[in-house]
Amino acid sequence: MSNELTAADLVISDLGICKVPSPVASLLGERAMHFVGEADKVLLDDRLSSLGTHHGLIAEMPAFELAGPRNRIFWEPSAVKAGIVTCGGLCPGLNNVVRGIVLELWHSYGVRSIVGFRYGYEGLVPRFGHDPLALDPRSVSRIHHQGGTVLGSSRGKQEAVETVDYLEKLGINQLYVVGGDGTIRGAMAIVEEAKKRNLKLGVIGVPKTIDNDIQFIDRSFGFETAFTEAVTVIKSANVEANGARGGVGLVKLMGRHSGFIACHAALASTDVNIVLIPEVPVALAGEKGLLAYLEKRIERSGHAVIVVAEGAGQALLAAGDGARDASGNLKLQDVGTWLRDTIVGHFKARKIELNLKYLDPSYHIRSVPASPSDSVFCWNLARNSVHAAMAGNTAMLIGRWHGRFVHVPMAVATRQRKEVDPTGDLWMSVIEGTGQPKAFA
Repeated sequence: MSNELTAADLVISDLGICKVPSPVASLLGERAMHFVGEADKVLLDDRLSSLGTHHGLIAEMPAFELAGPRNRIFWEPSAVKAGIVTCGGLCPGLNNVVRGIVLELWHSYGVRSIVGFRYGYEGLVPRFGHDPLALDPRSVSRIHHQGGTVLGSSRGKQEAVETVDYLEKLGINQLYVVGGDGTIRGAMAIVEEAKKRNLKLGVIGVPKTIDNDIQFIDRSFGFETAFTEAVTVIKSANVEANGARGGVGLVKLMGRHSGFIACHAALASTDVNIVLIPEVPVALAGEKGLLAYLEKRIERSGHAVIVVAEGAGQALLAAGDGARDASGNLKLQDVGTWLRDTIVGHFKARKIELNLKYLDPSYHIRSVPASPSDSVFCWNLARNSVHAAMAGNTAMLIGRWHGRFVHVPMAVATRQRKEVDPTGDLWMSVIEGTGQPKAFA
């Protein structure tokens, strides 16, 4: 997909010319402060070989705007009325992001009108009855020590006409949207409706996906916390597996379409023998199938630990009824319980002793506070989102690409889901770490 993008695709939309001197300079002094200029960009493809594609014309090379404070901003801070909304499933770090946005607006730019919308996009529609929550440094001072989101969350989109009506009524001119790809698409609809009305409304996204599956984001917040918590569960599964004859520990982890959590948790724990992810099809029967491999593994070592991502093996399960959740996502069949029952039935039919323990820690993992590393990451996402909004940017989100925080157009980030490459280094490291075959065919 990277090869299909042009420099024009990565241009960030804005509300107008930045004429207001930034108050951020007063924090460290003009000389000590580093402001980001228009020429500060991060190449989409940083390989030296990519230079030949554009014949040395730097302007033609696709590149992301570097995030950070600008020396001149679009908004007069006293005129800013900011709103924050958190959407979708829970994820470690949500409160850190809310806190970071509030503190950056308040202390760095002097913004005093900040509200949080309750229960996702429902909070932007008055008929749901969720009054906005006034936010200031005191009200958010300790929220990062708890999991979840103090604003509440929900799934499902709302009509852009209704949400923009309400934002216009409240005088909101900056909206910070924290959520995944469905949330970002909803934000894009809000941007388009605001454009129709010639309404100056900056909409900035902070990408939230515990599965780490948004394109052009090296890492999403909460992801590291998630796989770190998963390691603890895997260790328990390994203890159970080693404590019984024919012991098997089966752990189901998050990952509807992308197996990043399963892969990283397996690598970090070093206790996993089999990893199943959505990107790699799996067969059960036959000499090269999963069940035959598991038999040999238990015969050889006496135990096994299996990690399965929630979206793995869906083709093997009975087709569902096509039901979708409030966000429009197809409801998956429960591969964890199905795989548990399938393995137990197979070994029983073969009269092979088996002691299988099944663990599904999904709701525990997504509800914990952010790890120290994720806390720092959330702070940097939050402060850079404020810098972008104050500069008049819109229809973009904050990402990290090649280790630098950058501006990513929402339209680009939602074109395609990020997935584990079955031929890439991550999956190869899993194969080498577990000793399992590249695929069970």
